[in-house]
Amino acid sequence: MNEQHLIALDLDGTLLTDDKVISERTKKTVLQAMQQGHIVVIATGRPHRASIDFYEELGLDTPMVNFNGALIHHPKDHRWNAIHSPIGIRTAHKIIHVCHELGVKNILAEVKDQVYLDQYDDEIMKIFQGKDDSPITVGRLQSNLKDDPTSLLIHPEEDKIKKLRERLDEEASLIEHRKWGAPWHVIEIVRAGMNKAVGLDKIARYFHIPKSRVIAFGDEDNDLEMLDYAGVGVAMGNAIDELKAVAKHVTGTNEEDGIDAFLTDYLNLNKKAM
Repeated sequence: MNEQHLIALDLDGTLLTDDKVISERTKKTVLQAMQQGHIVVIATGRPHRASIDFYEELGLDTPMVNFNGALIHHPKDHRWNAIHSPIGIRTAHKIIHVCHELGVKNILAEVKDQVYLDQYDDEIMKIFQGKDDSPITVGRLQSNLKDDPTSLLIHPEEDKIKKLRERLDEEASLIEHRKWGAPWHVIEIVRAGMNKAVGLDKIARYFHIPKSRVIAFGDEDNDLEMLDYAGVGVAMGNAIDELKAVAKHVTGTNEEDGIDAFLTDYLNLNKKAM
């Protein structure tokens, strides 16, 4: 076998097609890499409940990076040394206050898999409802949110995004904020210092895999640190330009099975064995 590699996969725009599924071709390649002894992990901005189906579909038994590094845990091994790094409640309430002051469409707070929504919104409810129908607490976050949140998602008025991000920059020592790609003009906030590279570094050390044998795939600005960290950082063809500039390689898009093409070539996978 080739030397063992750690392969980190972002979900949206990377492992998943635009229809939010894993293509058969990419799945086959990822499974073959695993059969040949390589280690596959998911590193996503999504919470656990919105990632676990894909984890199960690939038959993974590895740690997972959720909330862009604010939660690093092992879904199948609760003795694994998980790290949860939420935003302090006082900071969270200050941000919520700023949002109300500027005027935003909505704010959503997540405490691991518990979801709190400031105002009722049918579309958001459908997206964030877990398949286990865990209830979403709807109503004023100022009164309902009592624990340190893992993340805050702000749905701003589009013309106020710039102003809001400037205000958030004032809290730069305490929080990181990112803008999601289209169609969601959502600003995501996690605790300062949290990013996917933090999670990937912890997992790589756990498996004793050097950076030079870490392969990471991504497409958005929340993948920047992870691709910069990885010895083999791979930007999808549909990735933002800033990510392509940081990446060591660029592959096909998420619709063109870019992960399949890169892994087959880089790890010299013999497809006929499947």
